[in-house]
Amino acid sequence: MEELTKKQITELKHNLLERLEELNGMLSDSFEGSKPVGLDQPIGRLSRMDALQQQSMTQASRQAAQTRVIKTNNALSRINQNDYGYCLECEEEIGYARLKAQPEAPFCLDCQSRREKS
Repeated sequence: MEELTKKQITELKHNLLERLEELNGMLSDSFEGSKPVGLDQPIGRLSRMDALQQQSMTQASRQAAQTRVIKTNNALSRINQNDYGYCLECEEEIGYARLKAQPEAPFCLDCQSRREKS
């Protein structure tokens, strides 16, 4: 595998910054929906169950987005420290195609597969 070029790193950094903006927007937009459903709200039992289910799904989506924000910020930090593009486990290069698809990826495909199996 070849080392990432400066142009590729710049492109991937741009992708990470765009992704961070999207995630922060989604977190901001979904804040209201994640608040607890008030028991004093005058709605029927089924409507309350729907509201609780919607709240639970919104909270799960927010948690996943918050995790991606952390991973994205970590990737941006690695770019600033000139460590971006190297697997955190085996220290081998992460392929450009993988980073293009998932620019916040901290592990090469082999190490990620091993982590998912264990």
